[in-house]
Amino acid sequence: MTEDKQTYLDKKLRPLPRWIFMSRWLQAPLYLGLIVAQGVYVWQFWIELVHLIQMMANKSMTETGLMLVVLGLIDVVMISNLLVMVIVGGWETFVSRLELQNHPDQPEWLSHVNAGVLKVKLATAIIGISSIHLLKTFINAASYDEKTLMWQTLIHVTFVLSALAIAYTEKIVTAAHKPH
Repeated sequence: MTEDKQTYLDKKLRPLPRWIFMSRWLQAPLYLGLIVAQGVYVWQFWIELVHLIQMMANKSMTETGLMLVVLGLIDVVMISNLLVMVIVGGWETFVSRLELQNHPDQPEWLSHVNAGVLKVKLATAIIGISSIHLLKTFINAASYDEKTLMWQTLIHVTFVLSALAIAYTEKIVTAAHKPH
């Protein structure tokens, strides 16, 4: 192939890679939707907190009931934290830089985020959320049948094993890319 023909092909194909690269912006509405979902979780948190305060004022809550409501609040916070990790980390990794260097509120993990780190952080957050759900189930175990308890425990163990596999895989991949 002559040099002129190769230059022509390079110029002709240049828009395709540009369009492919620009397609990452199609994710922007997804992240905006997650921000709306986080707003819904904030609303849910306040509704539950007001409900808790009302029940405490009426002295109509048992210690177990209090524990379950507080665990529900913690669950909402953990899911909201998961949303922040996905929104901020995903945007930074897959869409565009946030340009937060030297910002006093920049999360420490954001400076070294990549798809692998994000997966490990998300897996860890999912384990935390699953742990809260499992704890709520065990506190209220009398309300569940044995089969439900077993399945929830197995699902949680599966999350833990999956997170360990993801972390181990990320460690292997990171070690393979380090210069020796």
